[in-house]
Parts: sequence; structure tokens; C-alpha cells
Amino acid sequence: MSQPPAPRDDARQKRLAAALRTNLQRRKARDRSGRDGEADVDRRVVRLIGLPSDSNSSHRRGAAKAPAVIRAALYSDAGNAAAENGLEIGREIVIDDAGDLGLNEDSGDDALIAAAVTSATQAGQLPLCLGGDHWVTAPALIALAALHGPLNVLHFDAHPDLYDELGGNRRSHASPFARALEAGAVARLVQVGIRTLNVHQRAQALRFGVEQVPMRGFSIDAVPVLPSPLYISIDLDGLDPGAAPGVSHPEPGGLTLRELLAVLDRQQATLAGADVVELNPDCDASGVTAIVAAKLVRELAAMPGAA
Repeated sequence: MSQPPAPRDDARQKRLAAALRTNLQRRKARDRSGRDGEADVDRRVVRLIGLPSDSNSSHRRGAAKAPAVIRAALYSDAGNAAAENGLEIGREIVIDDAGDLGLNEDSGDDALIAAAVTSATQAGQLPLCLGGDHWVTAPALIALAALHGPLNVLHFDAHPDLYDELGGNRRSHASPFARALEAGAVARLVQVGIRTLNVHQRAQALRFGVEQVPMRGFSIDAVPVLPSPLYISIDLDGLDPGAAPGVSHPEPGGLTLRELLAVLDRQQATLAGADVVELNPDCDASGVTAIVAAKLVRELAAMPGAA
């Protein structure tokens, strides 16, 4: 008989998060890794913004619980703070964890999300959002486009999330990119991992000129290297359920984690922002999807474009 999971030490997690915030409140960090012969490279502070919202989810709620478990995995002593390129949180990478927004699960949340990513950007920081369902990407994109101009977006997902509406909800987690495109916030949208393209969303993709790299016949080289300003949105169900089972809409035949990381590794553009969304802790009995989400946070924070 399997043993129940050990209770999470919430006090320890809070102490560790507080220590990180206290120790990492300098505005610049130095990259002393010597990569490519560069000894001293200024890097932006990365501001983590928790968005505990799932009222725009269809089928199954639970994603609002995700920011807390992603943080627990990120700060856990089960692993360390290094990204694969050798940069480390607490050394070269400075994290300013802003905690979770006090969202109300209504349309007014869009303004709160917009204000949070705007504040981070105006402070010279990189906004990295922890969802939450995928609707939260729309207000973030629209707000950042108001600062940077229309964004190039690299979107990992099993689903295009281009519905005009779903169940009468135009703020559905199945509709964020339709709203952002209508608002003129997106210059170019590249979707990777798509494997559920129905008639309506195919028509929407044609309408908006969306570029899709489907899983059928997938090749890493088929994903373009996008210019600045770049926004990266990672819906965890873009990964195969074998790698990320803890999602509300698992879709077999998805990306491996290594494929997703390889696509990220090719991108060099300056990041305007990023998000990791659609973890559902209620579906993540082993906790492995939270660990994957935390790894993706580290890798996004360590990207050249995050500097």
C-alpha cells in the first residue's frame, strides 16, 4: 500500500520565500558564468506574479490552486536552483516574488493583472506569471503590448485557444488569443504542440493569420526563431500527459519536455513577459507536473532574452 504524501511544511516554504525576497532585492545581478566569453552581463530581475484564477475554465476547475504548488516546487530542497545553462536563482538570476494577486474571479481581474505586469515592466523587471487558467494570458498580453507595441508570441499548447467564445463566455480559457489578436496586441502568433484543431478554430487561425506547428510530423526546426519583443505562454497540456499529467484537459501525443526546452533554447529575443498556466493540482497526485512547471519557471528566467 502506498504511503500518503508527507504534509507540506508551509512555514518552511514561507521562510524560504521570504529569505529569497530579502536576499535578492538588488536590482541587477551579474552573470559570471563566462558563457560565450562574456564575463559581466546585467540581467533583469524576474518578478513572479501568481494569478490564482480558474473561473473561466471549462470542464474542470482547480488551476487557481497552482501558483502555491509551483512555488513550493520551485523553493523545495528536493532540487537546486540551477537552470540547464548553469545560471542559478539567487546568483545570476534574481527573483522578486510578488506573491499572488488578490483576484475576485470576475471581469475586474483583467485590470488587476494588467496593472501587475505593467508595474513589473515599468520597474525594469520581467513579469513571469503563474496561472491559473489560460484566460489570464489575454490581459497580460494586451497590457504589455500597450508598453512595447504588438508582441510576437510563442505559445505551447495542445489547443489553439482561439474560440470566439465557449459556452457563451468570451473570457473563456479557450479564447485568450482571440481577444488579444482582436485588440491588436499580437504581431505574430506561433502555436506549438497543437493537436486538437477543430473546424471553428481552424477558421479562426486563418482569420487571424496564426502560424501553427502541429504535433503531427513535429520538428523542432519547424518552429521559427522569433524577434523582439517576445512573449512566451506555456500551457502545460502542450506536453504529453506522460510528462505533465496534472492538467484539466490532458491530450495524448504531446511534446516531450526535452522538445519544449529545445524550442526555448533556440529563442534569443528580448522577453516582454511569460507565463506558465493550466496546472491543476487536483489532477497531479504525484506532484510531478508542479515540478515540471517549476523547472520551466527556472528555464524561462535563465533565457538569454530574460537578461
